[in-house]
Parts: sequence; C-alpha cells; structure tokens
Amino acid sequence: MSSVSDEHASGGGAPLSHRVPDLGALELLLAVARHGSLGRAAREVGITQPAASSRIRSMERQLGVALVDRSPRGSRLTDAGALVTDWARRIVEAAEAFDAGAQALRGRRDSRLRVAASMTIAEYLLPGWLIALRAGRPDTAVSLLAGNSAAVAERLLAGEADLGFVEGLAVPEGLDGAVVAHDRLAVVASPSHPWARRRRPLDPGELAATPLILRERGSGTRQVLDSALSAHGGLAQPLLELASTTAVKAAAVSGAGPAVLSELAVAEELASRRLVAIPVEGVLLRRDLRAVWPTGHRPTGPARDLLSLTRG
Repeated sequence: MSSVSDEHASGGGAPLSHRVPDLGALELLLAVARHGSLGRAAREVGITQPAASSRIRSMERQLGVALVDRSPRGSRLTDAGALVTDWARRIVEAAEAFDAGAQALRGRRDSRLRVAASMTIAEYLLPGWLIALRAGRPDTAVSLLAGNSAAVAERLLAGEADLGFVEGLAVPEGLDGAVVAHDRLAVVASPSHPWARRRRPLDPGELAATPLILRERGSGTRQVLDSALSAHGGLAQPLLELASTTAVKAAAVSGAGPAVLSELAVAEELASRRLVAIPVEGVLLRRDLRAVWPTGHRPTGPARDLLSLTRG
C-alpha cells in the first residue's frame, strides 16, 4: 500500500511529462494569443494551419479543457486558455533561460582544448593538425601537454586533458582509442659508427645485445622495442636512457652510439646524412599511432573536430 509521501515523491502518479504539453505546443498557444488567428500563429511557428489546429486539439484533450474558441472572425482564447497562456509564458521563458545557459556552457567548453600527446606525435604530426583546426575554430585556445605515452594516459584519466595521442602497442587501460597514423622505428647511427659501414643487415639478437641510446621506460618507442626484442634475449642495458626524442637524436649525431627512433623523428637527419639508417632483418619495428580518450566519453566539441582532422 502506497503512502502519502510516496505519492508526493512520484508526482501523484503519472510522470509530469505526460501531463504538461510540450514546448512547441505552448509556443503555438502563445502565438495564438498574440495574433488572435490560428493561421498567423501557424505561420509564425513554421507549421501548416491544419497541423496547428491538430496540435491545439491535442493539447485541449491532454489538459481536459477548451483553450481556443474558433470562429470565422478568428481565434480567441477561452478563460481557461488565457490562464494556461500565462502559465505557458513562464514555462517558455524558463526554457529560453535554460537554453541560454546551456549555450554558455557549450561555449565555455568549446573555447579551450587540452591535448596530451607523446613526443613524436607532438613534434611531427600535431602541428599540422592544430593549424587545420585553427582554420575552422579560430577562437578555440589550445594547450598541448607533451610527455611519454604513459604520462598521456595518466593525464586523460585524471581529467587534465580532453584528447590524447599515444604511440604504444595497445590502448592504455581505462581508455578507448582509434588508430590515426602508422609509424616505423629506425635503427640509426652517426656516419662514423662501425654499423654505418656494414654490408649486411643487423639480426635481432645482435640489436638486442648492443647497448643503445634509448627513450625512457613508459615511452611508446621503448614499449615497441622491448616487445619486438623480447624473444631475442631482451634489450641490453641502455648506453644512455633519455627523456626526449631530441636528446636521443643529439646523442646519436654526436657519435655516442646507435639509437632507435621514429622514422618521422629522424627524417631530416637521414636526409642530411647526419645520421645513417641501419637495416635490420627478422624483427618488425612497425607501430600504430592512436588518439585516445577515457572509456565511454567519446570526444565532443573541438576534441571531436581535431579527431576528425587526424583521419584526413
């Protein structure tokens, strides 16, 4: 047996939406009150006169009272209709205020975009995407947080970024993602390094056993290399372990030792012969580059637009 409090909590039985006309019907009633004509009211709200008549009749059945007296001279509100019109005006004004507030929230959301990206993507792919985004959204302020793939995932999960880009083997836990580009890792060394004069490709065992200049653990580059060489004894102790692609390149160019980096990152150094690509056979050093976002929270606003641009 239901209590009185239960009845009040449920609004007296039927849901409120079943007892209150929709906004379109209320706006039509207000137009009839302004014009004294169902035909002119229909034109104002953008529907036909038969559709307007049908909507008024439906509202009268819903409320259980007559709202409009129709005659050859026009349409006049009944006493009940005049009272309902006063209530309708307050509802429509409240809805307009609600809509204005929602638009302000969307505007505030769309006025900024926080992107977190792994180093390679941040340096070599994102600039072009962001230039294209600015052409369509010139008022959106973009902030870029660059770090390794693990740091990107942490920022997204902490709510510190709206969209992320990573280079690892898979989508990090707690995130959804989509492949936006592909990349290969290149083994590179300075022209003075003995490997630059090799006549045959490196094999995976030799690459794994050689101390290399590497990115830090947690970077997408390191994840791919660790996985690729795990069946060949795993990576030797790094010669140097550095936290940025630029630092790894500089060390390799100086002749400190061989390095493994994205082909995107070393294209300029290979073209100018400051670095030499060392062929490797028997191991796959290809990877997918992904856009990522928190699971269940598909990008919206400028983040959605940026994601669309990455797919070209």
